[in-house]
Amino acid sequence: MKTSLHYRKRLFLPVSVALALSAGVGTINASWPFAAALLALSGTPMFVDAAEGGEVQTATDFQNQHAQWVKKREAELTQADGWTSLIGLHWVDSNRESVGGGQGNDIRLLIAPDKLGKVEQRDGALFFSAADGAKVSVDGKPLQGVVQLKPEGKDGGTKLGYDDGKGQITVIDRQGRLALRVRHADSPDRLHFKGLDVFPPDQQWQVKARFVAHPPGKTIQISNIIGNVSETPNPGYVEFDKNGRTWRLEATGDAAKGLNFIFKDATSGKETYGVGRFLHTGPVASDGTVVVDFNRAYNPPCAFTQYATCPLPPPENRFVQKDAKGEVARLAVQAGEKKYRGHEEKSASDG
Repeated sequence: MKTSLHYRKRLFLPVSVALALSAGVGTINASWPFAAALLALSGTPMFVDAAEGGEVQTATDFQNQHAQWVKKREAELTQADGWTSLIGLHWVDSNRESVGGGQGNDIRLLIAPDKLGKVEQRDGALFFSAADGAKVSVDGKPLQGVVQLKPEGKDGGTKLGYDDGKGQITVIDRQGRLALRVRHADSPDRLHFKGLDVFPPDQQWQVKARFVAHPPGKTIQISNIIGNVSETPNPGYVEFDKNGRTWRLEATGDAAKGLNFIFKDATSGKETYGVGRFLHTGPVASDGTVVVDFNRAYNPPCAFTQYATCPLPPPENRFVQKDAKGEVARLAVQAGEKKYRGHEEKSASDG
């Protein structure tokens, strides 16, 4: 009988992560609005909101907009099928396996009817059929017979529903290995979400960076926490000045639509999540600049659940430099999300 990912059950403790480490990424959500560059106008702190077309806003607007961003992020994390609703990640290793909440199942779900159904692998594809009497839907319609489960992707993949839609099962494909990703609206992590802890928003961490394009077709290796390595399109890098030094971040994404970063810094494992954080930008401007707002740096799903397969920061994005004398300098990004305290509080109460 298999339950959830026991070998990763302490992933959320930053210091204990064994690096092996998107969106969907799990899945990486690239839909966040982002603020833009600072302006020094008449001695009054103001900035341009790049996401909204370059309107000049006051420092008060900046504070309010950041508060709205935090509120929206918490809402997305805790929605009925958000990252905190995950209750299991079950790798399908046999040709046929029973699924349900009862002890006799090959794949035992944390919250589910005793007998839900069975999954079957054939020719690299996964199929599901419901147990007698089990009420299961497929993409919102009652399931009849056998259905092929398409993995999560751009089209969202196949969604199985149970418990009147409170439970949801999808499939992820990690380099040919298939797993059931299970969500439930009554997930303990969702019901007992502790809220986000963030640094006070600071316009000094909203930097105007220079984008340098790589030759077309360049890729960068991105690893994830289960040991997969993928060649990911790498359109270029950004450079910005901070604390008297020039720092660099390699990007994924699309310069015309927005850049994505996974980075680690001197706060990682201390004030912030030990694995690293994510960050998105708006499109690169016609002059080759882009606003990198570290106030919007946020934790990967693995900070909130042990059932995600998050990507790790590439070595190039660790914010570590050596000078000619061999002395090491590190950048501490004291902006954006801090560690999520919920799991630490839970561990303390369990211990």
